Amino acid sequence: MNDSGNRFFAALTAAVGAAFAAVAWWATGEIAVVAAVAVAAAAIVYAIEANPHIKPPELPAAEPAIRADAVSIESLADPALLIDRASAITAANAAARKLVGERAVGEGLAVLLRHPAALDAVRLAREHDTPIEREIAGLGRGEGLYRLRVTGIGNDRLLLLFSDISAARLAERMRVDFVANASHELRTPLATIMGFIETLQGPASEDGPARKRFLEIMAREAGRMTRLIDDLLSLSRIELDKYVRPTTPVGLQPLLADVGKTLAMRLDADQRKLTIDADDELPRVIGDRDQILQVLHNLVSNALKYGRTGTPITLRAERIDRPQPIIRVSVIDQGDGIALEHLPRLTERFYRVDNSRSRSLGGTGLGLAIVKHIVERHRGELGIDSQEGIGTTVSFTLPQAENGAMSHN
Repeated sequence: MNDSGNRFFAALTAAVGAAFAAVAWWATGEIAVVAAVAVAAAAIVYAIEANPHIKPPELPAAEPAIRADAVSIESLADPALLIDRASAITAANAAARKLVGERAVGEGLAVLLRHPAALDAVRLAREHDTPIEREIAGLGRGEGLYRLRVTGIGNDRLLLLFSDISAARLAERMRVDFVANASHELRTPLATIMGFIETLQGPASEDGPARKRFLEIMAREAGRMTRLIDDLLSLSRIELDKYVRPTTPVGLQPLLADVGKTLAMRLDADQRKLTIDADDELPRVIGDRDQILQVLHNLVSNALKYGRTGTPITLRAERIDRPQPIIRVSVIDQGDGIALEHLPRLTERFYRVDNSRSRSLGGTGLGLAIVKHIVERHRGELGIDSQEGIGTTVSFTLPQAENGAMSHN
């Protein structure tokens, strides 16, 4: 033991001895203890100062902390990248790795993205020290449209945040197309009516047969505009209730019979017969009675318009056993059928396979769009199957009521 160590233990022994002496001298033991502790502490400090090699015990090292930037961007739902002053990617959250690849971290931004607009946004953000936004398409492996925001976060680092705006742009384009198509559909009959009015005010003012013929055409075009406006209003009301699921049990049997009665005159005029093929014990469904009737009316009307004269139309309803039982309703016609390439677009607004034929038959181009939205509101499925030269089958499903009551009750 060296000299400093000897001094340390001598001081400690003296401190303890002094404590015992204090206990013997004073009756109050608490004072003696305090004095002993103070003297012992002084001895320890003296020994440490005399020998710097004697050090207090070190605390165990703390676990290394997770990088704060990785934690912060990992919590973001949108794809996010962090890049350093050399534009190398230092962090990427799960959404970004899914978009541009799992090995994004460590790659250069120019190598990974290869997108001029994105690289230009990074350059401008560095030069002007201000957030820069750009819209970029075809990013990574997808074909979506993204809004890129590049902003500085200190230490010459930039945060790149990619917000997917594909759905918003699609909805905006659909609204623009809808307004354009609706305007066109209204403008055509309106122009026809105005033309005939001018003719009746001029050369045909005294021509009785011509006036009668023109008035009939004007009435037909006015009726077409009325049907179009009615369908637009109906579609608007359905969309307002799109997320409100019906809760009322409805019997299907009476609705199937109502469609046959409502369209009886049109069926007779075209020498057609509506055959109802439904289970005798057909359960009730959960739905909106008026909307289900509208779906049936639209589908049977389409079968009347596009099926062959003199051929039957079948309206079928059947129970489908599933974990959640459903009722499937089908409208089957015999006609020219529809080419396969048209089937995916039949439920688009104002889409027609044959524009002139549809307009001549009084179609607005919104019938199947209305059917689609009503079926979606009922959490059902819509299916269209057609074979050219044979006919078309349009079917939809509805959830069965839980009480199992029959629809004719």
